Formats: sequence, C-alpha cells, structure tokens
Amino acid sequence: MPSGPRHARSSENGKAPMNLVVMKFGGTSVEDAAAIGRTAAIVKSRVAQGKTPVVVVSAMAKVTDQLLRAAASAAQGDRTGALAITSRLRGRHRDAAAELIKSPNECCALVDLIEQRFDSLDEVLRGLAVLLELTPRISDLIVSYGERLSSRIVAAAFCERGLDAVRVDAREIVITDSEFQRAAPLDALIEKRAHERLLPLLDEHKVPVMGGFIASNESGVTTTLGRGGSDFTGALIGGALSAEAIEIWTDVDGIMTADPRVCPDALRVKVISFEEAAELAYFGAKVLHPATILPAVKKNIPVSVLNSRNARCEGTRIISLAPHCRSPFKSIAVKKKLSIIDIVASPMLMTHGYLSQIFAVFDKHKCAVDMVSTSEVSVSLTVDSNASLPEIVADLSQLADVKCEGKKALVCMVGDDIRGQNGIAAQVFNAIRHINVRMISQGASEINMSFMIEEDDADEAVRSLHAAFFKDPDPGVFDTEARKAQTVNSEQ
Repeated sequence: MPSGPRHARSSENGKAPMNLVVMKFGGTSVEDAAAIGRTAAIVKSRVAQGKTPVVVVSAMAKVTDQLLRAAASAAQGDRTGALAITSRLRGRHRDAAAELIKSPNECCALVDLIEQRFDSLDEVLRGLAVLLELTPRISDLIVSYGERLSSRIVAAAFCERGLDAVRVDAREIVITDSEFQRAAPLDALIEKRAHERLLPLLDEHKVPVMGGFIASNESGVTTTLGRGGSDFTGALIGGALSAEAIEIWTDVDGIMTADPRVCPDALRVKVISFEEAAELAYFGAKVLHPATILPAVKKNIPVSVLNSRNARCEGTRIISLAPHCRSPFKSIAVKKKLSIIDIVASPMLMTHGYLSQIFAVFDKHKCAVDMVSTSEVSVSLTVDSNASLPEIVADLSQLADVKCEGKKALVCMVGDDIRGQNGIAAQVFNAIRHINVRMISQGASEINMSFMIEEDDADEAVRSLHAAFFKDPDPGVFDTEARKAQTVNSEQ
C-alpha cells in the first residue's frame, strides 16, 4: 500500500495545494534501475515532509541522442542500422523494468507495454527508411519515445516502492504551437489543462509522473520543446499550478562558479537571483535550460538545482532577490561552437534601415544573435555555428561584404551590479592578458560581462579568471566549507 502522511491537497475554487512541489529529474537521475530507485527515495522523502509532488522525468541518459541517430540512419536508407539501435534500447528499457518491478504480473504488463512501444517506433523507422526524408515533425515523434517510456517505467517503480503514482501523458497538458523541434508553449492552455488533468489526481493523493520535453500542438500532433526541454516542462507545470517550489534534480550539486571539469576547485553557489541564473543558462551553463527561469519569474516561484546522487546537499536556490555578494562575480559560463560574422559596407552603414535589413536575415533563418558590435564601417555579430550559417552568409552578402570566422567561444561572467564596480574591466582583462580577445560586451547588462575568444583558449581563460576572482569567496553565497574539506583531504 502507498505509504506516507495524508495532507489536505486542493482547496475549493480549483486551486493547487499550497505545499505543491514540481520535481524534475534529468536523464542521469533515471538512467538505470539504481538511479530510478534513488529518485523514488527522494520523492518519498518529500511526501514524508508533507509535500505534494508532481514529477517530471527526462528520457534515460543518452536515449534521445540514440533515437536521433536511429532517425538519421533510417532517413539515409539504413533500416538495419536504425533497428539495431532501437533493439539495444529495447533491451535496456526491458532490463530496467525487470530489475525494478518484482511483482510478476506487474512486470509482465510493463514489459509488454515497452515491447508495444518499440514495435510502434520500429514501424515509424521502417517507413522513414522508405521515404528517405526526416522532417522536423517525424523527428519529434521519434524522440518522444524516450520520455514516453521513461515516465511509464518510473511511475511503475514508484508504485512498487509505496508511492501512489500515476503516469500522465505530458502531451495532454503541455500544448504548444507547431514549430516542431523547438515549439513555443501556449501558457493559457497549459494552465487550463494542468488544472483539469492534475488537480483531481492530487486530490486523490496520487503522485503524477510526466515525461518532460515532449508536448503537442492544439491538433494533438507531437511536438518537443527543444533539447534540454525537460527543465522547461517542469517550470511550465510549476508556473501553471503556482507551485510552492520547482526542483531541478541533476547529477551535480548545483550551479557552480565554473565548470568543475575545467576548474576542479569550483565552488557551489548557494543562492543566486533569477536574472543571474537566466544569464548563465543562456550563455552556456549546462545545469539549466535557458527558458526554465521564465515561468518561475512570472509567478515568483523559487527554483532549486539539486543532485540526485547527493540528495543531502542543499544545492543552489534561485530566487527573485539574492543577498548581496562581496565577490564581484557569481559564476563564469562558456558558450562554444560560435562564429563571428563581420559585415562591412561603408557606404550604407549609417543609412536608414540598414541594420534592420541585417537583422531581418537572421530572423528569416530563425538564428539568435548573442553579441553585437558596431564600428564606423562594420557590424560584427556572434551566432551559433549552425547548419544555416552558409545560407545566412549568402543572404548577407547581397547587402555587404561578409567574412565569417568559426571555432570561437563566448566567456560570460555574471555577478551583482558589475557596471557599478570601478576598475572591474581592468581586473578581468589583466587576468587574461595572455589571451587574445576578439569582441567585448560590457555595460549592456548590469550583471553580465562577456567577451569572445578562440575556442581553444576558453578553458585556460576560465581557469585564469577563476583563480583571480574566487580567491576569497563570500561564505554567505558560496559553499566555502566544501573547498576547505577538499584542501584537507588533498593534504592528507
């Protein structure tokens, strides 16, 4: 029987319970039976604390990548290769189910469902191998199987471990436009569907389990929110239900002062503002999807980034107003695989409408611009080095002379009121005086200083900056105790 205390859930007027928490678990938190077991224990602990959880899960780790490879193989006519990939995935999901579910009847039912889903997926891939055209719509359908399967397995595992869980198809709630592969959510419809579909389950003391990332348009056709979109799903559901908190469970202890793989002495940031976290997410920090913060900001819902492999760690808390930090920066993020586009047209630069013509090209190709710099005769922009770059350059060449340089990286330093600190730019560029800087952005934002360098120099730049600015971190904002413990261990 499901365990845990019973609490009053929804009030009248169709409002969500005050103690509702949306818990999103990433791919590494559901990658195998052991990870799913840890996830179940974390959710049970929240129920024991009197919380009302709604759970959102990603596909099992690396499954989305493998589904994309299967789709690509099928589109090239390699039906055998595509089906070989899904065969391995079929076995992985089946094995996880068998390890998690001890009841023979329940296990057989779950394995049968997994087999049916993979049979359906294989039919899609066989058809694709005949058509030889992978459209965005078909791509979304294929990759959706990852979350559709993981949510089934996780819900069954929760029930096995005493949680009264029920799987909910996210596509019934998260409604979007029809921009396949990067669909935009329709907030009003999502709120309506979330209240209709989830509140009755919460009233019955059930734990809804949904797949992240996947959605549907108003016609019921499967869409996705873009890579990493499970975070976004969690935030959308949290916002729709005005949750007490949104928890993003991953495989790191929270937002760090830098990538620990680059800076082994990186510190956990205890607390950070919505604005700072959004800047870091957009400019390369991998912990959060860039859009995650938006629904939380609208409803002023605190977001916590936590580690499912170290559940005792308090993680990073993201709130509207973070406490003042005596250190100038909170974190350093890096965005790689960028290109600089230089557009030179001296006769036209200051003419009316010239810049709008330039940006119309990027709008046409749905390409976001990260940084812009202008001089007397040129405009320089930075963009992701994506597949549309040749077409973008071709269109821009009709307006002016264009030069494109790839393999660039954007280093973004985020902190409270950078613009108000005297001499901060001199300190930054002195720390990386041995590295060539191509473009600089300072002053456009009070909390962000960014610059472009060669991609090969990015790690060295981050290490130099981290050494310069995190010598004496503020213990109220950073986990300095972890650094002390690390120092003691290294000395022993």
